[in-house]
Amino acid sequence: MIRGLHAMFYSSEPEALRAFLSEKLGLSGTDVGGGWLIFNAPEADLGVHPTDGEGVSSGTADISFYCDDINQTVAELRGRGVEFTQEVEDHGYGFVTHFRCPGDFKVQLYQPKYSK
Repeated sequence: MIRGLHAMFYSSEPEALRAFLSEKLGLSGTDVGGGWLIFNAPEADLGVHPTDGEGVSSGTADISFYCDDINQTVAELRGRGVEFTQEVEDHGYGFVTHFRCPGDFKVQLYQPKYSK
């Protein structure tokens, strides 16, 4: 039976991205050999969104992080040197912003309005 979710970033800057995930986002990990880290992800959920082919094409996968208090989390991450690409916006399902990661990633951070 499925017991978890594994996500991957493919990066041209893997060492810098691993350091970012550990030092900036505070994720702990296990070295599985040769410097390859498998990070312990926090709680997860999985959504399936429709697309009409405009904007996001079918076959696209996306990763985002969520939090309980987006303003506090943004302030903490900025204090650690994380660069945000936009201010927090209300997207209906939650309050949303994006930040940059090494390897040319833009990752969503949001505070959901829904509860589990």
